[in-house]
Amino acid sequence: MLPTLASSAGGPSRPEAPAGPQRNGGDLVVETLEALGAKTVFGIPGQHALGLFDAMGRGKLHFVSSRVENNSAFAADGYSRATGEVGVLFLSTGPGALTSLAGLQEAYATGVPMVVVASQIPLEGLGARRKGMLHQLDDQKASAANVTKSQRLIQHASGIPSAIQDAWTEAISSPQGPVWIEIPQNVLLDPIMVPPVEDALAEAADNPPRVELVREAVKWLSTAERPAIIAGGGTRRGRAEKSLLSIAEQLRAPVICTPGGNGAFPWNHELSLQSWIEDRYMTDLLEDADVLIVIGSSLGEVTSNYFTFEPRGRIIQIDAEPRVLESNRPGLGIRADAGQALATLDEALAAAGTAENSALRSWHGTSPEDLVKDSLARVKARLESQDLGKELKFLSDIREAVPADMQTFWDMTIAAYWGWSCWDARDGEFHSAQGAGGLGYGFPAAIGGAVGLETTGKPGRVLAVSGDGSSMYSISELATAKQHNIPVTWLIVDDGGYGILREYMVGAFGKATATELARPDFVKLAESFGVPARRVAPEDVGDALKTAFESDGPNVVVVETLLKMFGPTHLGG
Repeated sequence: MLPTLASSAGGPSRPEAPAGPQRNGGDLVVETLEALGAKTVFGIPGQHALGLFDAMGRGKLHFVSSRVENNSAFAADGYSRATGEVGVLFLSTGPGALTSLAGLQEAYATGVPMVVVASQIPLEGLGARRKGMLHQLDDQKASAANVTKSQRLIQHASGIPSAIQDAWTEAISSPQGPVWIEIPQNVLLDPIMVPPVEDALAEAADNPPRVELVREAVKWLSTAERPAIIAGGGTRRGRAEKSLLSIAEQLRAPVICTPGGNGAFPWNHELSLQSWIEDRYMTDLLEDADVLIVIGSSLGEVTSNYFTFEPRGRIIQIDAEPRVLESNRPGLGIRADAGQALATLDEALAAAGTAENSALRSWHGTSPEDLVKDSLARVKARLESQDLGKELKFLSDIREAVPADMQTFWDMTIAAYWGWSCWDARDGEFHSAQGAGGLGYGFPAAIGGAVGLETTGKPGRVLAVSGDGSSMYSISELATAKQHNIPVTWLIVDDGGYGILREYMVGAFGKATATELARPDFVKLAESFGVPARRVAPEDVGDALKTAFESDGPNVVVVETLLKMFGPTHLGG
């Protein structure tokens, strides 16, 4: 006997156990994902999604059960960022689907490829204003329209394999991002005639630059005296690091990375301005460039030093998302995948002999290399004049404790804002939630990243960094980390409230309101989940992390301290 779909009153009744194995729509979902190369799925079971979870029991997908759906989305995001593979998320209907949206906003804003499979009420309830079905929404997929590339409703089981294959293709095609599929309960549960899925193919759509635009860019750069480069998150997503390095060296162009682009260019290269994008000395330098290449960035709020950036030269802007081009500044907009665009531009510059003229490049009598060295020294001097010794040592101690190849995941907290500017990713990768800027990203994303690294045969230990406020958004995922024995070290910097908002309000109004928080004893709370934890003084954070990294499974390090931000330079004070 097959599971029943709905009671006569319209609400779903409890499914009955089938008499024997029976392939259904859920099997087609699992089989297609496996054929596409999926290994891991994140999510939470739900009434209308039981067909998905029943089918997983007959497949090979590894399921990681989170405790809150937005954390499931963050975990799938972290999995994708850490591995370069597509993150997969299973959601239940209504509240479950809606709770995931904050996590999906981050993935959408940052360009993280994900396939989201949400269940839906039975077909007969769709389109009805109010039929009284559990979890019913007027139009569930419309809720996801602001945070996913596209949304599909599958109404027949035979359409499942092709729809998932198309969604996977769209997710990995630049601009990458999450794609939403929803499948009604009865389509997942009803028996099917469709044979098992044997293979599936998804290849990213080609997104090369237009030839005439590359030719024009080469013309500008060949005659430039002071070229400079801003490397945004699209540089990393497009795997364009090698081409970026070659172009920078051909042009002798200083390179600065945005928070999303952190790690796209060697930190200690003689042309590296690192990531001090919020410092006015860097803003001054970039404004003075006669040709500025902007890759995978909209020149938005942070990158423009809070819209104080007033470039005097010409801009070449490269981005896979056409809506980003010239969104903040006019320029030569090149819509293309960053990897393809920079590879093409690199070859074109070499063919034009651009490097032969690079010896003549000078910033008003100063070499680009000396300009970079002097600019970094000025930033350092500014920081040292602001009584920030504790903050500088704290970040330095963390950096020295973290192995060179370890990936790190940072929540929206003061330590992360420092990390945006001063974290040298070395051989690892720096991940933060600056795309959408929501709280709660760090720990669940790190869980997903660790699972992904272990799945691909790499050392799985990662570091998550949160504040006490942001950590409470994802504290329940300590249960997930413990259940799956995930090698995540979680650093919680406890300053008693929303630290950055406190600082902003005091600076703007002279006092802070509603920023102070009652919080738990994080050590005892972690231990109640069975997760080892310890509290240490700020000066001992490095040693504590080194010990934590040598342990098995999850662990927590708590530091009670108040960190300050470096003084903002966009206010002109």
